[in-house]
Amino acid sequence: MAYCPPMHRVVITGYGSVTAHGWEHDAVKAKLLAGTPGVRHLKNFVHEHPDWRVHFGAEVDNDEFDPGRWLSAKDCRRYDRFTHFAVAASKLALEHGKLAADSVDPARASAMVGSGIGGLTTFCRDHVSLIEGGPGRVSPFYIPASIINISSGIVSMEINWQGPSFAVVSACTSATHQIGITYMMMKTGVIDVAVAGGAEAALIPLGMSGFQNMKALSERNEHPETASRPFDKDRDGFVMGEGAGMILMETLEHAQARGAEIYAEVIGFGASADAYHVTQPAPEGRGAAQSMTAAIKDAGIAPSQIQYINAHGTSTPYNDRFETMAIRRVFGDHADKLAVSSTKSMIGHLLGASGSAELVATLLCLEDGMVHPTINYTTPDPECDLDYVPNTAREWPVDHFLSNSFGFGGQNGTLIIRNTRRTGL
Repeated sequence: MAYCPPMHRVVITGYGSVTAHGWEHDAVKAKLLAGTPGVRHLKNFVHEHPDWRVHFGAEVDNDEFDPGRWLSAKDCRRYDRFTHFAVAASKLALEHGKLAADSVDPARASAMVGSGIGGLTTFCRDHVSLIEGGPGRVSPFYIPASIINISSGIVSMEINWQGPSFAVVSACTSATHQIGITYMMMKTGVIDVAVAGGAEAALIPLGMSGFQNMKALSERNEHPETASRPFDKDRDGFVMGEGAGMILMETLEHAQARGAEIYAEVIGFGASADAYHVTQPAPEGRGAAQSMTAAIKDAGIAPSQIQYINAHGTSTPYNDRFETMAIRRVFGDHADKLAVSSTKSMIGHLLGASGSAELVATLLCLEDGMVHPTINYTTPDPECDLDYVPNTAREWPVDHFLSNSFGFGGQNGTLIIRNTRRTGL
């Protein structure tokens, strides 16, 4: 007879993020609910790179973000910017969850940080060192600082959590897949507690030029704060962002044993592959619909029980249209009763970190019973015909919500979360 492991409920007891909106919970929530754009001209970029067609993004302000608050000075120098973000967001999540890292069984606690690109700043810096000075000028920390799994490793070292620790790499779906896989591990009893999410720091010339030359980026240089306009008829591409989002997840038993405040419960995870095109989504959102359907089935709820969707919503012509089609395909007439919004309209596209940063944004707003707006929505698109919470936050009853992420390579991920503030356990 096959062994069936016991199933555990998985709850969220803390969360933290670092984005263009900052990292302090109350300040970030206020900006989200006010519809404050985090997109701006990049400092010194026009002067240093006048031939770039795109001079803006949603960057974390270096004048305010000091990684030394969370890492030693030596480690700040050794590690890439995406690891700085990962460690900061992880420690913020632990702080928010009032969990001392040394109070848990380290063998049953995990650090899980996904990324789509990883240490691109380190890669570029050391490539220049190689070209200009030869192999002797390449840092011995080049490899360990740039590899994608290093953020999971460094976070585990910082908090001494010794359970499974690895990085999921699935482009812009990385963080959502990372949380989903962590949920599955926790559900089946492999671990009791984890910080899970994603980190990204590709808002540098090489990263921007790659996306620019794919014609994936908006080029609204005159008014960058209006450039990210998901689902709007005049959208012309996404806006790059950077940062991290990390979720503190525990089995219900573990959380209750320590008297933790429980903010939400992860109840469903779905994933799929378009098997269609390297960058374009499958026609009519076939893969996205499959991912959402799988998550709803895993959650064991009816589609009509979802009230809100945090959309992938990139502000690109194909994604927004096909995501809309996918939502209609899955929800039918109920799609017209859903509130749908895109965090990327404010903090840009964090690539591999987008799913977790957007989950944090949703949880922050639900603290006040609100859903944040999709800003810069001025011209409706007949092919994008859902309620996108245009421009103004809204008080909205949310018992269950769905969060989508879709990545290059046709890799899709969906999470379904129960809002325990309203439903209880």
